[in-house]
Amino acid sequence: MRVEVINTGTELLLGQVTNTHVGYFGGELLALGLRIGRQTTVPDGDAIRTVLEEAFGRSDVVLVTGGLGPTPDDITRELCAELLGLELCEDEAITAAIRERVERGGRPMREVNRRQAMVPRGAEVLTNPHGTAPGLYFPAGLVGGSPHLFLLPGPPRELMPMWADGVLPRLRRALASEGRLGPAVSNHFFMGLGESELAARLGEIEEGPQLELGFCLKWGGVIVRCIGEPAAVEAAAAWIRVAAPADYVGEGAGPIERAVVAVLAERGESVATAESCTGGLIACRITDVPGSSQVFGHGFVTYANEAKRDVLGVGEDLLAEHGAVSEPVVRAMAEGALSRSGAHHALAVSGIAGPGGGTPEKPVGTVWIGLASRGGETLAVLKHFPTDRAHFKERTANAALDLLRRRLAQTER
Repeated sequence: MRVEVINTGTELLLGQVTNTHVGYFGGELLALGLRIGRQTTVPDGDAIRTVLEEAFGRSDVVLVTGGLGPTPDDITRELCAELLGLELCEDEAITAAIRERVERGGRPMREVNRRQAMVPRGAEVLTNPHGTAPGLYFPAGLVGGSPHLFLLPGPPRELMPMWADGVLPRLRRALASEGRLGPAVSNHFFMGLGESELAARLGEIEEGPQLELGFCLKWGGVIVRCIGEPAAVEAAAAWIRVAAPADYVGEGAGPIERAVVAVLAERGESVATAESCTGGLIACRITDVPGSSQVFGHGFVTYANEAKRDVLGVGEDLLAEHGAVSEPVVRAMAEGALSRSGAHHALAVSGIAGPGGGTPEKPVGTVWIGLASRGGETLAVLKHFPTDRAHFKERTANAALDLLRRRLAQTER
């Protein structure tokens, strides 16, 4: 099944808004065994007409984002109706829903909002509980050989729920009814190995017509992607799972914090954080995971030495003798966080993000990571991430979470 994505909006081409849709669609479609064959971004206006005409003749599924709002530059709905020769009719239920949403915010509904309630005959409405722009679905063959056509709102907070509730079920039905079930897909996430070393360890897996193997750097690690016949994919997955067990995070393509939260929740354990150079990023990433409240209760941001002393109980003598970025201090930070939080584990980080502040002994990019656990030895690991501040913080957070993951794997019950 040939899939094409069309993103509309001048703001995408001016850099005012980052286009994240193709990445989201790619991952969601891959789970169905589908791939995006073409992606185009066009400005608002008549350029949309040209790319739609081209897509209608070459694709089985066309996903269009943007251009469903109430303003004059939002013309995706009108252009699709015109190209398919379909009459636009006002849907009174949509008008009422828009009116209720707008007036609930204390504003009067304006006549221009009625444009969003115009529905081409034969199209199905995709409800939007997070905005005023409903989506639209045009079944394949609605007019001649027209493709499955989905018109979706631009904002991700509106698009993603609509995708889950409105698009995915229709795509699954279309695949089943047309006998186009895609290949099996599995993803496997590793941390601590580079692509080349991992590829060498997986060298016994043979690619061919039944199996495609791919590697992708993401989330601070490497994702190994298997696509093909179900039996071939499962055989490859069985080998991949044991190829580097200490570095194997698990199946899926999500960030490491998801795996850490899942294991902690399964074990009924918790983690606290004590952060200096990352400024709370580790706690932020943990709490981005749904259900993290089961495993996370305390996060200490102790950027200044005084905070390390007053909040975590790090001794003045340690700070004076060794400095904040040192093994003794990060051990004391982790143990202080463990004691004060009552958690089962505590992660601590202290480093030099730069661009200034480095010395020959402790250059920019130096970071110490500590891990204290109830009844276990406190660990301290030295890492060097000589990069810009943002990437330094991300890599430090990844390394800290991976340190905890490895301890949990070693002490599995």
